[in-house]
Amino acid sequence: MNRYPLWKYVIVAVAMLLGLVYTLPNFFGESPAVQVSSAKATLKVDDKTRERVASTLQAAGVEHSGIFLDSNGVKVRLRTTDSQLQAKDLLEKQFNPDASNPQYVVALNLLSSSPQWLSSLHALPMYLGLDLRGGVHFLLQVDMKGALTKRLDSISGDLRSLLRDKTIRHAGISREGERVVVRFRDSEARSKGRMVLEDNQSDLLLGDQGEGEDLKLVATLKPEAVKRIQEFAIRQNMTTLHNRINELGVAEPVIAQQGADRIVVQLPGVQDTAKAKDILGRTATLEIRMVEETAGALEAAQAGQVPFGTELYVERGGMPLLVKKQVVLTGDRLTDAQPGFDNQTHEPAVHLTLDSAGARIFKDITRDNVGKRMAIVLIEKGKGEVVTAPVIRAEIGGGRVQISGRMSTMEANDTALLLRAGSLAAPMEIIEERTIGPSLGADNIKKGFLSTMWGFAAIATFMVAYYMLFGLVSVVALASNLLFLVALLSLLQATLTLPGIAAIALTLGMAIDANVLINERIREELRNGSTPQAAIHTGYERAFGTILDSNITTLIAGIALLIFGSGPVRGFAVVHCLGILTSLFSAVVVSRALINLIYGRRRKVESLAIGQVWKPGNTTGNVAVN
Repeated sequence: MNRYPLWKYVIVAVAMLLGLVYTLPNFFGESPAVQVSSAKATLKVDDKTRERVASTLQAAGVEHSGIFLDSNGVKVRLRTTDSQLQAKDLLEKQFNPDASNPQYVVALNLLSSSPQWLSSLHALPMYLGLDLRGGVHFLLQVDMKGALTKRLDSISGDLRSLLRDKTIRHAGISREGERVVVRFRDSEARSKGRMVLEDNQSDLLLGDQGEGEDLKLVATLKPEAVKRIQEFAIRQNMTTLHNRINELGVAEPVIAQQGADRIVVQLPGVQDTAKAKDILGRTATLEIRMVEETAGALEAAQAGQVPFGTELYVERGGMPLLVKKQVVLTGDRLTDAQPGFDNQTHEPAVHLTLDSAGARIFKDITRDNVGKRMAIVLIEKGKGEVVTAPVIRAEIGGGRVQISGRMSTMEANDTALLLRAGSLAAPMEIIEERTIGPSLGADNIKKGFLSTMWGFAAIATFMVAYYMLFGLVSVVALASNLLFLVALLSLLQATLTLPGIAAIALTLGMAIDANVLINERIREELRNGSTPQAAIHTGYERAFGTILDSNITTLIAGIALLIFGSGPVRGFAVVHCLGILTSLFSAVVVSRALINLIYGRRRKVESLAIGQVWKPGNTTGNVAVN
């Protein structure tokens, strides 16, 4: 009756073992580290960079406990914070000799100290939030007027190209504040222009102004278009921030929208506020320009006499390149960039997709410049780098562009990523910043750990005193619940915050409620005259329905917090919902397995050690008699 088949005991044992393995990494803590990553989009960090880091530290006699290369850059694990700071200064001088033009980002970091055998099992510590680990918090204000201005400037260029394609004469197009003004000399041209714009620019509201020979067509953005542009600006800026923060190697950064025009950025584990501000504040734009190929112009530029209207750049391979200053197309017109292969030569290539206006402009450029080179330039901090400079083979229409030639598969992937990453859709400024030191985070962890430990001790004391052996079994099940919860959080790489610790403490109090229901149901069966074995069986079977109902209703509330909450509320909800699931397993399955091991193999059980059980005519004793 109260015996589990072997496979159920095996499941419980395996679950306990896995819980222990995936909980262990959280006890090893973190060690100080230094990370070296690329500060320029066209500069790669590879094994040569790792060897350079190793030789620099070896020459200076700085001891470390490991150097490895990952997707974020080269990371060096150090033994002390003093050696961490020393290593950072050495690497900064070695990799960035010109402080005004840094080539690499050298940042302080924290890495897990877990043994290699645990890491190989993907047993990693759970991420800690800003309040537990320390780090920096930024609140960024997005300049929505800047986003609209940028869009209106783009629309001005579109209107110019559109009217030229339709051979409609005008007297000039300019942006005046939050509107675009098209001037005409006669009403007939203005009427034709209005019809063309109405058919091709659905986002614009058009109005007639002026008289005589100074006729104007005034275009303003519709309210729904303004809202769409602002929403896109927020999304694009958040995407760009994600790409930039990867350079700092931050584990689980928080990048979230706050209100209509603000973005919250939290970087746990980052103590170098100046470096973080530098990374977040970078502005980057993508531009397409033509290469100046006049005979002798490049040689003159290299000699220091740069021709008027041109700039001297360096290609990826280190070759000099003279590029015209005139921008023929910007990255705003690019909607997608994917790596692939040339259909004819089967060489690695990058496939670009342009919007409708960009497709028209690009068609005109390629038609007029067949056989010439076109440079794709990434401008960052006022300095440009040539991503690639392909030769235009033929006129390209339809908005589908292919870049190929002298490119490896890896370079095609990197180029596509650079082009997709794009730039900030609108300027941003930091309006609030806070730094939380690691000592404060450690103090929060200590207080949270003590509160959970004392809560667990109080519950354990009460359960053992009140339910005796069954109370002890309940305490073991509660401990396994805590083990499963921490292991699950670590396995899912969830972020633990102070509200999450509060949810763990609350989960312990709620989880023990299931065991109280089971124990009281067993007592009730004993009072009704059931035998001890029958009381155990009936107690677990009949209490399960009540336990399931109460946990489902609580889980519904937790899911609502998870869906509609944000920030600390979501952190609380994640731990709370996972805790409900683990408590169901531990309170019912684990405790039942332990009770079956204790009582299930006995042929005859005279009594159960479950505390005082009142029966009619029996007012003494603390055991149940069959």
